[in-house]
Amino acid sequence: MTKITLKGNTINTSGSLPSIGSSAKDFELIAGDLSTKTLRDFKGQNLVLNIFPSIDTGTCAASVRNFNKAAAELNNTVVLCISRDLPFAQKRFCGAEGIEKVVMLSDFKTGQFGKNYGLDLIDGPLAGLNSRSVVIINADGKVIYTEQVAETTEEPNYEAALKSL
Repeated sequence: MTKITLKGNTINTSGSLPSIGSSAKDFELIAGDLSTKTLRDFKGQNLVLNIFPSIDTGTCAASVRNFNKAAAELNNTVVLCISRDLPFAQKRFCGAEGIEKVVMLSDFKTGQFGKNYGLDLIDGPLAGLNSRSVVIINADGKVIYTEQVAETTEEPNYEAALKSL
């Protein structure tokens, strides 16, 4: 369990992010077309997992916008933006914002992704959502960078995350 904060109030996650050097855990997430995407679907590519509570908050939306800009510059890298939002809400946001360089994926069906990656919020007003985190997986399927943002209302360290690639 990891302690983070939301507006200065302590909240807890279900575990800890994967260790650097560990093999990335597989996942089943739902895409905008309601198909299921797994880690195997992105085999041989670097992955930036931009994980956040809800696309309908300013900080979460900012992270998707920032990673969308960065994704245009990355070689052999896919940015996956992951939340518990319904795929319809994710698709609506991307359409309204002109977001086209990232892959939006939803953990709405089971929440298992959040549990497996140790970032499921287990208490506080956002319990059941995913904590704001970044996990980077290299083309060999190894975790090379992690950040769980200590204060949920703050953005991740984009520069450090992208530098790890």
